[in-house]
Amino acid sequence: MDNWKAKWITTLRNTDDGTAPLYFRNVRMRKAVKKAVLTITAMGVYVAEINQKRVGKFILAPGWTAYRKRLQYQTYDVTDLIERENRLEITVGRGWYHTHIPGFEMVEADYSRLQAVLAARPFGLLAQLAVTYVDGSGEVFGTDERWEASTGRVRFSDIYHGEIFDAAYERKEGLPVQIFDGPWDTLIPQEGPEVREQDRVGVADFFITPKGEYVFDFGQNLTGYVEVKVKAERGEVVDLSFAEVMDQEGNFYTKNYREAKCTYVYICKEGEQTYKPLTTFCGFRYIRVNRFPGGVTHAKAEHFTAIAVHSRMKRTGYLTCSDGMLNRFFSNVIWSQKSNFLDVPTDCPQRDERLGWTGDVLSYIKAACLNYDVEQFFEKWFGDLRADQRENGSVGFVIPDVTQDPNSSAAWGDVAVTGPWEVYLAYGSQGLLTKQYESMCRWVDFITKSTTHKNLWMGGWHFGDWLALDAEPGSYRGASRDEFVASAYYAHSVSLVILAGEALGKDVAGYRQLYQDIRKEFCSVFPDYRTQTECALAARFRLAKDPKRAADQLAEMIREAGNQLQTGFVGTPHLLHALSEYGYSELAYTLLLRREYPSWLYPVSKDATTMWEHWDGIMENGAFWCDEMNSFNHYAYGSVIDWVYTVAAGIRNMEGYAGYEKVCIAPVPDERLGWLEAVLHTRHGQIRSVWRKQNDVWRYEIEIPVDGEIRIDGRVYEVGAGNYCYYSKIEKA
Repeated sequence: MDNWKAKWITTLRNTDDGTAPLYFRNVRMRKAVKKAVLTITAMGVYVAEINQKRVGKFILAPGWTAYRKRLQYQTYDVTDLIERENRLEITVGRGWYHTHIPGFEMVEADYSRLQAVLAARPFGLLAQLAVTYVDGSGEVFGTDERWEASTGRVRFSDIYHGEIFDAAYERKEGLPVQIFDGPWDTLIPQEGPEVREQDRVGVADFFITPKGEYVFDFGQNLTGYVEVKVKAERGEVVDLSFAEVMDQEGNFYTKNYREAKCTYVYICKEGEQTYKPLTTFCGFRYIRVNRFPGGVTHAKAEHFTAIAVHSRMKRTGYLTCSDGMLNRFFSNVIWSQKSNFLDVPTDCPQRDERLGWTGDVLSYIKAACLNYDVEQFFEKWFGDLRADQRENGSVGFVIPDVTQDPNSSAAWGDVAVTGPWEVYLAYGSQGLLTKQYESMCRWVDFITKSTTHKNLWMGGWHFGDWLALDAEPGSYRGASRDEFVASAYYAHSVSLVILAGEALGKDVAGYRQLYQDIRKEFCSVFPDYRTQTECALAARFRLAKDPKRAADQLAEMIREAGNQLQTGFVGTPHLLHALSEYGYSELAYTLLLRREYPSWLYPVSKDATTMWEHWDGIMENGAFWCDEMNSFNHYAYGSVIDWVYTVAAGIRNMEGYAGYEKVCIAPVPDERLGWLEAVLHTRHGQIRSVWRKQNDVWRYEIEIPVDGEIRIDGRVYEVGAGNYCYYSKIEKA
């Protein structure tokens, strides 16, 4: 916005104690108001009120971006809130901008230096109320010297450590604010969807633990906060703690939150009241009541409601089937996506991390685009990736790149290429592809220039097949060779740059030659495959001299392991695809439907309601895999759901098309499921694919909104938009 008539202001008081400053001003309307618009941003997260009524529904505004280069501002129509005399109040909490965990410059800074960096950053506010009167004249009330600041009722605010709110606190008149030269050239209008309150979840169960702890179970792991309704005397306290799971003995367990305190303290005013945090969020399923008005035993289920919070996104994909555990798994995938799509696609919502890990996004983005319409969500996030991409073209481990680690990892930074391409395939719009194409090229050019072995990616540091089950004891890194994984993704990213360039009408002759050289060198240097992940990548990316033999070897490895997968974050998204593309769909189903550890359904057997970070986050004996890195709300392994949509249900773009402009439906049923239904809402309308077994006959019901083709039992039918029903006899053994 070019017409700011406001100044950056900050408080003169010290906010190192975590208190959230309150900025305010009284303004009087000289005439009848036709329209009033509030434009606002902050260095922190803000909550704005006019005449004690909240402005907008955006939770944790202005959101999280690559703050060094991009800071969003929001515009609200507040006409209905304006009176003759008006009180503007804006609370600014720490948010991501000021948090102590993980903090900026964390790799290089010790804690004392980090504290100094944080202290140097003001709790800045920039806002203006633009009023248009009924006679056509106007007036702007911008932040300036006439504003004041004081301590508000938010006595402590932090993204990771929570919030302390004192409803009984008597707000005092403030002190003058300080004008400072805040960021101007980084300001951008709101790009991403707003973070909003979504589902409301009531208490499902109550119990007292062996330690005598008073615990309420909402029955669903989620991201957000708890709303409390209570009648209390002034000064009484509601004090809650949060957990995802109970420990082996049935006691409240928080060690996996690490340093994140997730404080929830509400100091009551007199009478009936309702409170929910203003400036923070947490990942949880359970709450422990530490203090409550009248004593802990007075806490009842009706006092508590969990509110799920995430970015606004429309649900587009639905899966249901005849297997109850698989349906629970589908639900778990959806809840983990909702839990971690809070302005940034985070790895987890609970511990002292909650970062936009690029590797997690790469593994899951195709599934994400099937479950929800996330085009706008990723437009914003890839804008941050573009902003944080380094001069040499490398990409950080997380976006926004708050860790500033100088390294880049294969299958993490490659999201710079795979991500925009998957979004294009899902929605058909070239907008994001056009914006990101230069970034895509810069990433593969970085690999070309930095490798120690021409036409492969060798050297550097990589995560490898993270958390794979074939890792050495005590290691997080699987047995797949780093240089194998890196070179495979190098080839894959170059191939996608070619496809993206062709879609955009670019000259990609140089990249075509590079891809041929990479594949030739790959076949020469890596003639053998040593792990399930290596086989899957060689087959799926068509890098093996004979991809079918690589898939054969993969199938043999899985069977020799007792029909068990051994893959991690890199191999898992490709595992079932590599099998089904080369004739092993039955084995793919065996892995999908497996109940025992390790499997996708094993966590369901342990009462999981979201995806786990580890295949055995809770081991078969009830103990935890570990304390320090064990999230129970991690979407990465939910990537397999894209196989269910695209192979089991068979919903795909026709080759050479994007956004389901033309559709190919090629379902692959399995007798172990009685029926499967997939529904996908696209830009062109609803696609529906259903198969069910009836008296040894498969019945297929298909609905497509555009021209396309249907493939059943090796037969291809060209069809136009409409509804179709097919029958196929099963030959009995």
